[in-house]
Amino acid sequence: MWSSSQASTRGVIEVGRVEAGPSHFPKRQPAPRNSSRINLSRTYAIKSCSVSSRTGLCVGQCYHKKFSSCKCKLGWSSQPLSGLRHHFRVHSSASEAVLTSQSDFAKLLVGNEKIGVLLLNLGGPETLDDVQPFLFNLFADPDIIRLPRLFRFLQKPLAQFISVVRAPKSKEGYASIGGGSPLRQITDAQAEALRKALCDKDIPAKVYVGMRYWHPFTEEAIEQIKRDGITKLVVLPLYPQFSISTSGSSLRLLEGIFREDEYLVNMQHTVIPSWYQREGYIKAMATLIEKELSMFPEPQKAMIFFSAHGVPLAYVEEAGDPYKAEMEECVDLIMEELEKRGITNSCTLAYQSRVGPVEWLKPYTDETIIELGQKGVKSLLAVPISFVSEHIETLEEIDVEYKELALESGIKHWGRVPALGCEPTFITDLADAVIESLPYVGAMAVSNLEARQPLVPLGSVEELLAAYDSKRDELPPPVTVWEWGWTKSAETWNGRAAMLAVLALLVLEVTTGEGFLHQWGILPLFR
Repeated sequence: MWSSSQASTRGVIEVGRVEAGPSHFPKRQPAPRNSSRINLSRTYAIKSCSVSSRTGLCVGQCYHKKFSSCKCKLGWSSQPLSGLRHHFRVHSSASEAVLTSQSDFAKLLVGNEKIGVLLLNLGGPETLDDVQPFLFNLFADPDIIRLPRLFRFLQKPLAQFISVVRAPKSKEGYASIGGGSPLRQITDAQAEALRKALCDKDIPAKVYVGMRYWHPFTEEAIEQIKRDGITKLVVLPLYPQFSISTSGSSLRLLEGIFREDEYLVNMQHTVIPSWYQREGYIKAMATLIEKELSMFPEPQKAMIFFSAHGVPLAYVEEAGDPYKAEMEECVDLIMEELEKRGITNSCTLAYQSRVGPVEWLKPYTDETIIELGQKGVKSLLAVPISFVSEHIETLEEIDVEYKELALESGIKHWGRVPALGCEPTFITDLADAVIESLPYVGAMAVSNLEARQPLVPLGSVEELLAAYDSKRDELPPPVTVWEWGWTKSAETWNGRAAMLAVLALLVLEVTTGEGFLHQWGILPLFR
């Protein structure tokens, strides 16, 4: 992470091409949602330019419909021009050179640097004994459970209480899928596949896995990155869409780690915060859907049911989380790709995995399945749209709970699209995303190029979170007025009263050192 005042020592930035200020979240501009959506292709260009007494090379992506009318956003390197003539051929029509080969471009990007890629993911318990401590780590995250400032000192005691209460039911779920989450093994396999894909593209990079709530923790991955002497790092959350509670939480943790370590402060890096709009990802999803549809007796009559992990509604409406907007556009892009293949099935989007008394994004997956059954839908293909790896939300919640609910609701034919895992098109596209981000490692964040770009801009961890926090307001209570009777307001206030009672008991436990939590051996864990 570095400021604009350091630009003179790191390289130069072409005026008008790269923003010389903090990244920001642009106002949502709806992308065209029809068959005329621009299909952007890419090339790479190098352009020489002098700024004051310095000469630099401009390396960047060119998004265009026709080569003669392209729009470039370019990052800069302070490498000298001499000795690089063999890397590109000159076009007489413009003072611009285009790389003659992928290998030449890779050499220019990498140079003598040690490239690293950090994959961020949620993590999951690998054994049944891991379930309760995993849940504690999850609920101790203030981006998952948000307490009022007055009660934030109770974050860990409350997380301990919730994790102990929820652990028995969660253990049943993990037991039903083999006794633990396969997320670590799948993510490790994705990391190795990505490393090989980058190597095939002449980018020798090491790929690391950092989990938020279980081993290998992000902190462990960072320590290995330091031991390996990585000088340029691309941070790639394995969440296609950005959310406070997923990518945002992992990036916030990284921000704290970076600020406390001199090596990391000086290490150049960039973040790819979301990538739901990438062509390779969209095509890979469409291919999996097309394959599963063919398994139905009447494929054309099956409804495509996109099920995404939910988030509290207040995150989107009050805190400015772009998750819902990105999710809806992602579904649009996938359906457009299917239409190109002659698949015109109807589709719907719903949100799963809600917990607690507050309102989450709607419609809910379970309620939608019941409604579809009542409307006479007989064939349903579930698509886990926010997951790229199999874990408990796909293997147990969708494959067991929602399948049973669908059959009970009158749906006769059920199918489920597998998570992407190590699907070749998907992995190749991730490798391309990493390569395309390398010119921006250590440079200021860039703004969106087209509506097809993610709503969250490419940038450094600190800049990204600073920009995000500048837009994020304090979450207000879900209900601000009192209503009598059996209403949603009454239910909310009852939940608040119960929470205050629990907090009061916890305060008494902590202050007196006595009570049933001490008798059960829960709170002494914090002494």
